[in-house]
This record gives sequence, structure tokens and C-alpha cells, in this order.
Amino acid sequence: MIALVLVATANAGCDRLGLGKKQKENDEEAAAPRESLPSLPPQAPLVPIDLTSRPMSFAPLVERVDPSVAQVKASLRRGEGMGTAFVYDADGFLLTNHHVIENAQSIKVGFKDGREYSASVVGSDKRTDVAVLKVDERGLPALPLGNSDQALVGDWVMAIGHPFGLSHTVSAGILSARGRTREDVNGLDPSGYFSFLQTDASINPGNSGGPLLNLQGEVVGINSAIRANANGIGFTIPINMVKDILPILLKFGSIRRSAIGVIVGEVKDVTGRLSSKKGAWVKDVQGGGPAEAAGMKVDDVIVAFNGNPVDGPEALRWYASIAGVGQPATVRVVRGGKEQDLKVTLSALPENN
Repeated sequence: MIALVLVATANAGCDRLGLGKKQKENDEEAAAPRESLPSLPPQAPLVPIDLTSRPMSFAPLVERVDPSVAQVKASLRRGEGMGTAFVYDADGFLLTNHHVIENAQSIKVGFKDGREYSASVVGSDKRTDVAVLKVDERGLPALPLGNSDQALVGDWVMAIGHPFGLSHTVSAGILSARGRTREDVNGLDPSGYFSFLQTDASINPGNSGGPLLNLQGEVVGINSAIRANANGIGFTIPINMVKDILPILLKFGSIRRSAIGVIVGEVKDVTGRLSSKKGAWVKDVQGGGPAEAAGMKVDDVIVAFNGNPVDGPEALRWYASIAGVGQPATVRVVRGGKEQDLKVTLSALPENN
């Protein structure tokens, strides 16, 4: 079995091939201050790669990053699943997809130099399809996590993985689109959080969990899904989304999501009567919820959450979900053409929302 999310068209189903560990809810997260979460490892300074001596060659980049990429073999009751992972912390921490290790009874990761290790699941989140693995080894070659917000449509990118079990296969292409959501990619989990980067670098079953890299050797995304009936359309989880949840997964092993208690829609749906052109339009306020207690009203437009700009409903949904149950948040709204800040204490997000 080779892992990768196969994204269906509108007339087909969604098939996930892979394994994973059921996530565990941890109620301690509700009371934990956000500053107590573990910090990410320090990033090693980038060493410039000279591409001038070999024009249009990715070889120097491949030579540097390939030792950090591992093949994942996950044992199931009915067989073995395969995918990809990569080292992001030299102390033995790797990133991959949740669906690669879902329901795995045991996991092994193998590197290009022949070393193979047993791996444990540190944390996993089905709704973002992200998992963190740990092996008992230090000094592993780690890939730096880049800034996916700075990756531009048209930039060169490179993927490394194990499609169909073919180890350490390299493909290259460009970043072909940004911000692909559930509305753009049919067949995804309706409760998931998606703002995919799209690439035409070749991605196939078995590439799941592998890195998408820029020309500096930084990871800009985790390869996660393909459209089953298309060529040159792959979807990658932006690494900035991964970095948002990584400290939570390291501390708690799973994510207990938070909410502000509103139903929101696109501003464009009611442009005629709203003064704001961007944001999340408040269609309804939950009775007795955090938003009502903070004074939020129907037809408010939420334009920022804890200082992060909110361009639309999906952005608000993401920021609110990872801010922390019981934590305070500052929500900026536009009402009657004027901006104001509301102080909201977040509640727990009901399952499947």
C-alpha cells in the first residue's frame, strides 16, 4: 500500500491510502498558556548553492537535501503502507502526513545511506494531515523550514519522495497556484483545514509526507494530495501552517481546537450592504457563545484575529481553531464603516466543525 491522498473530482470519491495513529484529546491544553509550548529548533544558516557552474541543474540541491529524506514503512494488520518523511530537527524528529501513519502498528524509516530506524508518533492531526515522528538518533541531517508565505506562483520548486516505492525520486516544477481550499479541491475531509500550495512537480502515491523545497533548500510544504484524473496537479500543505501547529503537537500529541462561536461567509456574497471588501462576514452569532459575550453582531466583518489579517472565512477558521481553548483573543471587526476591537475568550470547537 502506498500512501497519498487521492483527491477525487466532483463525481468521484476520495481515497486515502496510508496509515496513521488515532489522535488523542488532551484536556490539559485548555489551561496551558501559549508561551509554554515548545519552541522550534534553531535553523542552521543557509549555505549558498552555486548553480552557475551547472546551468538549469538541480543536482547540487539534490545532493544536499536527499540525505534528510526518509522512506516510511508502516505495518498494518493487512499489509504495509509506504510514504515519505523528512528530518526537520537533528535530534531525530521528522515530519510526514497523518494519513501515511494512520492506524500503524509499527513504523520504520529508512535513509539513503541504508540506515533504518523504528519510529514512534509524537503527534498527529487528521484535520491538517500532519504528523510528527521520532527516532532514537541524534545528529541527523535536518532540512530548514522556510517561509511558505514568501513562495510565489512561478517559483521553481523540487519534490523528493518514494512514489510507488521507487526510492529517492526527484521531480521539479513550479509553484502553480496558492490558497487551494475545500472549494477548489473536491473530495477532501469537510472538517479539515486546507490552504494548499499547488505545484506541477510530479507527485504520485508514495510521495505523501515528503518535502517540497525551494532553490535555497528550504522546505516550503509537505506533499499531501493529487487529483486522481489529472497530470501535473499536486497539492502541498504550506509549511507555515505546519509551523503554527508543530509546537502544539510536540507538547500535547494532538490538537484540541478552539472557536469564537460564529457562522461566517464570504464578504463578496453581500458586498452591496457591507463597507469592508475583505474579511469574514458574520452571518450568525451563537447564543451564549464567546462572540455574543464579547458584543459581536450579525453583519460585522471580521478583518483581523490576534493581529493576523483575515482575508476570508477560511483564514478566520484557521486562526481561531489553533489559538487555544480558554485563551483570550483580540478580534477586529468593521461595523458601520468603523473598526473596533473585541476581546473574546475562546471556547472548545465541537467535533466535525
